[in-house]
Amino acid sequence: MPTAAKTIAALCLAALAYFSSELVKTLLPEIQAWGNFSLFNAGLGGVVGWIVVGKRAGRGTKDAIANGLTGVAALILWALFLHACYEMFQLSLKRRYDGPVEAFAAIFEIGLEYGQVLLNPMMLVTFVIGALATGYFTEFAARRWR
Repeated sequence: MPTAAKTIAALCLAALAYFSSELVKTLLPEIQAWGNFSLFNAGLGGVVGWIVVGKRAGRGTKDAIANGLTGVAALILWALFLHACYEMFQLSLKRRYDGPVEAFAAIFEIGLEYGQVLLNPMMLVTFVIGALATGYFTEFAARRWR
């Protein structure tokens, strides 16, 4: 059921995902063709915000902080997994793997490589501030508009 908290959570995480995707583009200048990278991540952020953060809103301030951090962690894990699957699929079309087990294992290797880019202090600060803001605004919306 749609609520104001779910809507605010979806909008906050979508904005955070879009902004952080634009920051990642500055960290990896060797990649020229980004396509719909930022828009895909913003859509994923909206879905994660609606499902993960919005559903748990209205439990208090301490839980709001944890809720925001949980939502950002879920967003990062899902984004890494989906982008790693896409990269593995592109490499498998070029016949880089000998079998399906090697291709499946490559998903996690690629995900770890992508995750190392996110360990940049600028990205970590962005995620923490975004998580706190998402948790706070979602909790505010849950209390204000019931």
